[in-house]
Amino acid sequence: MKVFPATTAVVLICGHLAMAQTPEVWTFDRLDGIGGHQTTVLGSPHVIDTPLGKAVEFNGVDSALVVDVHPLAGAATYTWEAIFRPDGGEQAQRWLHLQETGTENRMLFELRIVDNQWYFDSFVFSGASSKALIDPKLLHPLGAWYHVAAVYDGREFRNYVNGVQEGAAEIHFDPQGAGRTSVGVRMNLVNYFKGAIRVARFTRRALSPAEFLPVPAR
Repeated sequence: MKVFPATTAVVLICGHLAMAQTPEVWTFDRLDGIGGHQTTVLGSPHVIDTPLGKAVEFNGVDSALVVDVHPLAGAATYTWEAIFRPDGGEQAQRWLHLQETGTENRMLFELRIVDNQWYFDSFVFSGASSKALIDPKLLHPLGAWYHVAAVYDGREFRNYVNGVQEGAAEIHFDPQGAGRTSVGVRMNLVNYFKGAIRVARFTRRALSPAEFLPVPAR
């Protein structure tokens, strides 16, 4: 077994902790790769110019991206954020899906559409626990850019739209294992998303709203 001097061990430990705290950022400005990961392109998503920068637009019918990585695998606490624009489409849409390989363990960003408005659904199934944070009374107009977030601090699961908390539940989630991510559709290719995604960020600790990505200007 290789033995490191005490000072070297401290540096190595600090380095690993720093890596664990460094967010993984996926910027949707191309189709062949996101966040340094190669993608599989389904249908015809396309890159568009927006006031926020480039984004990937999905048609709500058959367009999606698949990434062979679960960006929150192993995370006991986390903050999962995205900046996106919902444009309509079918009533129920699963637009960002993290799935552990070989199990039903998964995390989803979803939305529901009612009368040209939408409401947010954050869902986690992990181990013996599952929870959907969803409130049909909290409606938002379609066609605008939004920041959404799901936060888990090891004890409480919370979700936010534009920095405003919409739901919370005390619950225990086991960390998930390695897997895949589908963007613009559920992993089994149902409930396609119509709209655009600018960025997603995955942080392995619970952030406060003050630490979130900036809310897009209206």
